[in-house]
Amino acid sequence: MAQCVTKVELSISCENLIDKDVGSKSDPLCVLLQNVGGDQWAELDRTEKIKNCQKPEFSKKLLIDYYFEKVQKLKFGVYDIDNKSYDLNDDDYLGGVECTLGQIVSSKTFTRPLELKKGKPAGKGTITISAEEIKDTRIVSLEIEAQNLDKKDFLGKSDPFLEFYKPSDGGKWQLIYRSEVIKNNLNPCWRKFSVPLQTFCGGDFNKPIKVEFECIHPGKKQKKKSYKNSGIVRIKSCKIETEYSFLDYIMGGCQINFTVGIDFTGSNGDPKSPDSLHYISPNGINEYLTAIWSVGNVVQDYDTDKLFPAFGFGAQVPPNWQVSHEFALNFNPNNPYCQGIQGIVDAYRQALPQVRLYGPTNFSPIINHVARFAAHSAQQGTAAQYFVLLIITDGEITDLDQTRQAIVNASKLPMSIIIVGVGNADFKAMEFLDGDNGVLKSLTGEPAVRDIVQFVPFRQFLNAPREALSQTVLAEVPKQLVSYYKMQGWAPVKLPGAKQE
Repeated sequence: MAQCVTKVELSISCENLIDKDVGSKSDPLCVLLQNVGGDQWAELDRTEKIKNCQKPEFSKKLLIDYYFEKVQKLKFGVYDIDNKSYDLNDDDYLGGVECTLGQIVSSKTFTRPLELKKGKPAGKGTITISAEEIKDTRIVSLEIEAQNLDKKDFLGKSDPFLEFYKPSDGGKWQLIYRSEVIKNNLNPCWRKFSVPLQTFCGGDFNKPIKVEFECIHPGKKQKKKSYKNSGIVRIKSCKIETEYSFLDYIMGGCQINFTVGIDFTGSNGDPKSPDSLHYISPNGINEYLTAIWSVGNVVQDYDTDKLFPAFGFGAQVPPNWQVSHEFALNFNPNNPYCQGIQGIVDAYRQALPQVRLYGPTNFSPIINHVARFAAHSAQQGTAAQYFVLLIITDGEITDLDQTRQAIVNASKLPMSIIIVGVGNADFKAMEFLDGDNGVLKSLTGEPAVRDIVQFVPFRQFLNAPREALSQTVLAEVPKQLVSYYKMQGWAPVKLPGAKQE
C-alpha cells in the first residue's frame, strides 16, 4: 500500500569491539535485520568480514527501502566470523543495537553503545551508522514554443501539443512527457515543465530523444517545390536543475514539529459512559488514544527535543468554566509541551475528568495557533522547521468558513494538517477540506496554494493492522513538505555532500 519514498544506503563502522579470539583480534561482520512483526526479524543485508580488527569501517553499504510513514525497526548485529558457513548461529556475537530507520536518517551520524543483550553493554564497543539517499536529484526544465504552424482543423486553427519519447530496452520508443493542448493557436507557447533526468534519459546526456511534432509534412514537400516546413519549434530554455528530496531536507537538519488538537465537544458523549468516544476502556484505550499513538509514534523520530504541544477544543475549562477552543491539555498555557507521545497520552487522561464537554466544534483557532508558529519559522527563510497538526474529532464542524480561510492561509506556510475522524458521524465537511477532489477555496474564492489537509475516518481502520492508520495519514507529508520548500526556492539547511562541521 505504501510507496517507498526512496532507497537509503547505510555506512557502518565500529570501535572498541570486544575480543573473542585467543591470540588475535576478532574478524567482524555486521548484519542488518528488519522487524517483520512481533518478535520476528528478517535479514536484509550484511557487510563484508574484516580480518583482525577491533575498529572496523565496512566498505560494503547496506541498502534499505525507506518509508516515512512507517516505523521501521532495525537491528544491527556484529559477529566475529571464524568459519566459512553463512549461518551466524555458530559465530561469536560481539554486540548489537536496535533502533528505527527514522532515528538514523534524522541524525547526521547515529552512534550507540553495542549491547550483548538489553542493558548489558558489550565492553566499550560502539557502532556508528550514517545514511545516504540513493538517487539522481537532477531534473530537466524545458520551455518550448512554436511558430507559424499549419492549420490542421477544417474550420478553426490547430490545437497543438508535444510528446517526448526515449528509447526503451526493446527498441521501441517510450512516452516520457506529453504537454498540455493549446486550443486554436498556430504560435503556441507551452507551460514550462520539469521531468526527472532519470525519467528523461536515464541520466545519460548522450541518449537520443524523439519529439513527436510533425513540422515537416511529407505530402506538402512533394507537391510544392518551395515548401520549407509547417512551422518551427523553438526550445526557449533547457536547464538541468537539482530537485531536493524529503530526505535531503530531513538529513539537512529540518525538524518536524508535531502538535495535537483533541475534540472535547458534547457530541462525543459523557466520558464516563461506555458508548462515549472519550470512554477509556478497561484495557486503557479509546479511538482518540489509538490515533495519537499511531501517528505520534512515526513523527516523534523526526523531532529532537520530543516536546509536543497538545491542545483541546470545545470544552468548558476550569476554574471559570469558559468555553475554550485552544486550551493546553496540561492546563499550562505558557508551557503546553508534553514530553514524548506518552506525555500527550498522560495529559489527555488527566484532562478528561477535569473539563466539561461542550461546543461548538471550531477548528480555526487551533489551526491559526499552529500557523502563527509556522509563520514565525517561515520568516527565518530557511528549511529548518516544518509543522504537522493532528486534529482528532468526532465530526460536524461549526466554523467551516473560518476553517477554510485558516487552511488557505496555512497552505502558504511550512505546515500540514491531518484530521482523523472518530465515531460514526457524517464527515462530508472533512472530505471537502481534504481538497483531494479539487482545490480547496476560501469563502472569498482564494485557492489553497498547496494541498495540505489529509482526512481519514478512523472506523475504516478498525480491523486493519495497527500501522495502517499512520501509513495512510502520513503518506502525503513528505510530498507536502517538499512542495512547500520548492515553492519557496529553499535548499536544505545543510546541503547533501557538504562537509559536516
